[in-house]
Amino acid sequence: MAAYSVRCQRITKEKKSKEGMPDVQATPLGPVNMLSVLGFILSAALLGLAIGRNDGFGLVAVLALSSLSTFIGIGNRWKLQLKKRLSTRKVPPSDVVINYPNGAFLIIKCTEEVAREFYWHPEECIYTVSPRMYRIISLFGTLILMFGVICLGNATIDLQLGFAASYIILNAAYWVVAALPARWNWDLSHYSIKTIDYDGGEENTQFTAALWKAIAITQSVHWVKIGSIAPISKGWDEWIREAEEMVKNGKAGWHQHNSQEDILIPEWDYNEALTRCLEKVTDADQV
Repeated sequence: MAAYSVRCQRITKEKKSKEGMPDVQATPLGPVNMLSVLGFILSAALLGLAIGRNDGFGLVAVLALSSLSTFIGIGNRWKLQLKKRLSTRKVPPSDVVINYPNGAFLIIKCTEEVAREFYWHPEECIYTVSPRMYRIISLFGTLILMFGVICLGNATIDLQLGFAASYIILNAAYWVVAALPARWNWDLSHYSIKTIDYDGGEENTQFTAALWKAIAITQSVHWVKIGSIAPISKGWDEWIREAEEMVKNGKAGWHQHNSQEDILIPEWDYNEALTRCLEKVTDADQV
């Protein structure tokens, strides 16, 4: 997000996953899975090269080193588990405000269930195999790796060059995929993410404007106080108090018009108010 920008989004859970399936999982046709397809194609090409050259050591090396990644992948297989809300009692909306170091604010309108899954509680990785089985798999994987490297050392130069080219291609592909946006790798189809526009836009040129918009959208200054968002001084405390009164008396908040959400931000000269509050405190200290 740009500096001093204020963005408001609503996240809703559209549907629940099937029993035993996570709500968030890897995209079937995502970049990471495409790397597996690329690795399979390169392995098949090396296998054909070994057969065509009648290279026995090369054939064993291809089978050993190609199966190694699959073998280790089984030991590291996991699924993402998000924390669920167990209680059924009624609770108010659990809006989330994220303050970035550059002065930007991201306001998330959501239920407590969504807030727990994405923000309040850390996610957990549930591994398919037990720790003991993982150690056994790692042991056999190491033996396979050593055996495959020895066979590759005795293979023909053509196959060795083919392996070198394959690993260079795979290494470059992994670097490219690591630079891609994370959202390309995750299936979030169970959730609806909607950006809500409002008058004035999300771009601002100063922190005071961004903070005022965030207060008007959330209709609260409680998060500003407990999060120490504003500078700690009597002048800023007075400005926050006035902002709270303006939000309550200025009809700030959310309005629904034909299923369309609209945010109303009251007109307020926040810069003049801040100047007045700071000067008031300064004059009082000088007396």
